[in-house]
Amino acid sequence: MARIVLTGGAGFLGSHLTDRLLERGDEVICLDNLITGRRANVAHLEGHDRYRFVEHDVSEHIDVDGPVDAVLHFASPASPPDYLAAPIQTLKVGSLGTFNTLGLAKAKDARFMIASTSEVYGDPHQHPQNEQYWGNVNPVGPRGCYDEAKRFGEAATMAYHRHHGLDVRIVRIFNTYGPRMRADDGRVVSNFLVQALSGQPITIYGDGSQTRSFCFVDDEIRGFLALLDSDLTGPCNIGNPGEFTIAELAELVIELTGSSSEIVYEPLPQDDPTQRCPDITQAREALGWEPTIALREGLEKTAAYFRDHA
Repeated sequence: MARIVLTGGAGFLGSHLTDRLLERGDEVICLDNLITGRRANVAHLEGHDRYRFVEHDVSEHIDVDGPVDAVLHFASPASPPDYLAAPIQTLKVGSLGTFNTLGLAKAKDARFMIASTSEVYGDPHQHPQNEQYWGNVNPVGPRGCYDEAKRFGEAATMAYHRHHGLDVRIVRIFNTYGPRMRADDGRVVSNFLVQALSGQPITIYGDGSQTRSFCFVDDEIRGFLALLDSDLTGPCNIGNPGEFTIAELAELVIELTGSSSEIVYEPLPQDDPTQRCPDITQAREALGWEPTIALREGLEKTAAYFRDHA
């Protein structure tokens, strides 16, 4: 059993990660300021003897009593509407929040893991993207608050690793979907499913030819734990290399939901990547991990969640 501090633990990914950590016997201290996380995501854990929720902004000093075996820094707005609405908080959690969690890990002699993102690759000139690619990011564009916060977080993590000998892990997360996504989070899967289930027009930004690679949350969490438990520092891509156009996703959502929604087109936002697909060679070879849940199966499970909860 390990004692783990998890920031962002009431969020979409953080809550699923908490479940898996508890299932394998770990103790979890969840820190979340609930800007984008939701208490409903972790309500089923209330009263669990190995779980504690603390409402806290990790951009402020973090104080945890007792020993800590691992600090997992997953706190941050992660969808474009969220970080565009809170750009300064996003920059703070990626900078001050990363320093505070790194400092906690150093003080406790704990393993540190940071949730980075495929957004560090920007609008990539290399396809698919491997971990050696430095990316094509606009630092002063509207998405820069998120992209550069994550790139800074990676740099800070490696500085603590090199200068202090801190045991670290960096995971680069590609598009992930599944139950507990917020209906209004602005991500393409939740947008399409909510629109289809309610009979609203499905909104595609651009002409729909841009691509994404969608990983179901259960696969993603398995990848996180495989990296956490390994000897690999990273960065390590964890995502599904199956690549789909946004138009293909819209058609599949309409088919699976039996929706009569029409597709409408809006202008593509600034700096929106035209291609996004992970090279997961490293995860396969070093971690023995790869996704197993196909997009159709994952969308069916996610649609069922939204039917029940949205």
